[in-house]
Amino acid sequence: MSDIKKVVLAYSGGLDTSIIVKWLIETYNCEVICFAADVGQEEELDGLEEKAKSTGASKCYIEDLTEEFVRDYVFQAIKANAIYEDRYLLGTSIARPVIAKKHIEIALKEDADAVCHGATGKGNDQVRFEMAFMSLAPHLKIIAPWRIWDLNSRALLFDYASKHNIPVPVTKDKPYSMDRNILHISYEGGILEDSFREPDKDMFKLTKSPEDAPDRQTVLDIEFEQGNPVAINNKKLDPVSLMKELNKIAGENGVGRIDIVENRLVGMKSRGVYETPAGTVLIMAHRDLESITLDKDTQHLKDKLASEYATLVYNGLWFSKKREAMDAFINETQKNVSGIVRLKLYKGHCQVIGRKSDNSLYSEKLATFDESDLYDQKDASGFLKIFGLPFKVEAILKKNKDNK
Repeated sequence: MSDIKKVVLAYSGGLDTSIIVKWLIETYNCEVICFAADVGQEEELDGLEEKAKSTGASKCYIEDLTEEFVRDYVFQAIKANAIYEDRYLLGTSIARPVIAKKHIEIALKEDADAVCHGATGKGNDQVRFEMAFMSLAPHLKIIAPWRIWDLNSRALLFDYASKHNIPVPVTKDKPYSMDRNILHISYEGGILEDSFREPDKDMFKLTKSPEDAPDRQTVLDIEFEQGNPVAINNKKLDPVSLMKELNKIAGENGVGRIDIVENRLVGMKSRGVYETPAGTVLIMAHRDLESITLDKDTQHLKDKLASEYATLVYNGLWFSKKREAMDAFINETQKNVSGIVRLKLYKGHCQVIGRKSDNSLYSEKLATFDESDLYDQKDASGFLKIFGLPFKVEAILKKNKDNK
């Protein structure tokens, strides 16, 4: 007799989790409660509760986490300038902690014995979810069907769904997986596993193809307050509205597509195609604003930590002391990162063309090639002699050795 009587499942209504509901009931003879997080995927949540119950779930929580997700996770990643392997803006990775946190809250509320996720044994999400579960509720059992069942291929999943009359949103002819939230859409697997195959043009949902984007540039101003974006073109917007508006503007101009092969935590390489229109613009604008509001040493240290922060998030270690300590540093650096950045969007390209801030450390009087009262160019002679002294000594010693 299983000691698992009640399970809370992270449910999306996709192929895997649709089947997992029925599989949990058959395997453990347990009650299954579904939990779906609304992190900005919009129409994909339509009919989800009915679908969950029709496949055997006793309840289905649908929690709107969009504002919390943008405010506390997306904007924090932007303040950190977090980009994994210099290209991936962590659209899936950064959503997992807020989902996992609510997942545990529901499991504790329902007095569940276990939590369950639909991540595969080859992917990163199993790590992200389970590290969060262990950090927040170490007493709960974790069920990972992909590491247990014998349904080890997409074809077997389709057969299982057909046998149990479970409707699924993909077909054998188009079996790539898709993950959407307000920050991005990711596409991987299936036909995209051929790393030399160009994605189908009709696959994309958030961005126009650059060749189909308008034949005119779009110029926009983004205002930041202490590292957080707060306005577009002088129009103040709440976090969610700002993301939606910027997704629309950038997407219309074909900005935010990447096609990459990334290194997964579990050791393999994986091809992913991503649309991140708003995130692409925001992280470029934010980093540029830091160029005039942070001193050199702080900026250089923060740039070094950006990659470390991105790797930490990618590897599922959000609920760690290391992340908390890094956030304390990042938030301290953002106190003067307020101002406006002007960008030009055109056919897939995003370019910063101006920036200003009341906290700017940039001085036109210092930077000018014309005469300046603040900087005497003759002073550089002494500086250069001192700065170059180690190289001069090394060259003299080498010359003396060569002459012996």
